[in-house]
Amino acid sequence: MEVGNRTLLNEFILLGLSTDPRWKLTLFGIFLIFYLITLSGNMSLVILIHIDSCLHTPMYFFIGNLSFLDFWYTSVYTPKILATCVSEDKHMSLAGCGAQFFFSCAVTYTECYLLAAMAYDRHMAICNPLLYSSSMSPSLCTRLVAGSYIGGFLNAIAHTANTFRLSFCGKNIIDHYFCDVPPLVTMSCTDTKVYEQVLLGLVGFTVLSNILVIIISYFHILLAILRIRTASGRRKAFSTCASHLVSVMLFYGSLLFTYSRPSSTYSLGKDKVASLFYTVVNPLLNPLIYSLRNKDVKAAFWKATQTIRPQR
Repeated sequence: MEVGNRTLLNEFILLGLSTDPRWKLTLFGIFLIFYLITLSGNMSLVILIHIDSCLHTPMYFFIGNLSFLDFWYTSVYTPKILATCVSEDKHMSLAGCGAQFFFSCAVTYTECYLLAAMAYDRHMAICNPLLYSSSMSPSLCTRLVAGSYIGGFLNAIAHTANTFRLSFCGKNIIDHYFCDVPPLVTMSCTDTKVYEQVLLGLVGFTVLSNILVIIISYFHILLAILRIRTASGRRKAFSTCASHLVSVMLFYGSLLFTYSRPSSTYSLGKDKVASLFYTVVNPLLNPLIYSLRNKDVKAAFWKATQTIRPQR
């Protein structure tokens, strides 16, 4: 379709992580291993939490839902990375780009809300331990998780509609491994001032409000920990938050690095690396973060292996 002397794009060429043919098979092998480990690690944690009654607590309910989200999260990005490594056909239709963009937004925004809900759970556990069981009832936990998904999908609808009302023209090459905001904006042949204002408001409100919930929760947690008299008590209280804090820093650190910088400082190489952290590395590390230092999860895993081991 032509507008004036410009042709509007209806498909893109997604180059992937590298155009060097010498790297393609190596990258394919690395990301295939990452993908399989991520899927098996997250689903194993979901199943373990489901089958072990000792893990039927609010904290593990949220961890299980985070693992389920990460199982879906990595499947939005990694299969396309693998395809671009081995296929010569790198074309992606406008509709396909929009679908990937939508699900990318949905999982990202959902994780924002879910990490905030987990911070609130840790706040209630440490600041109000006597009321924790009654305060964090199963119905409330379910509503918080459902609200995270609803918020994620509503934000994804708004974000996708705002992005794909733009017209794209010029070179149809996306030197990235998924359809993302920075490369799409550079291809826009319409004014992006309104788009950038809406984007800033949407992303800013969602991300900053969730970060605010996390900061307030951990401020009260810190005050509660400082009031604990024994060093062992303080260590135990802090250890229940450590895994969540690591997830928050990995997720928000890479996210803010990618999207909080002005477009004038846009660097494709840096953005690819930063994007890998929240799209591939974080879902890979989360099962390890929540299991390696967690005695309950390790005990449940050992019990499960003893159950399924053939009896002699």
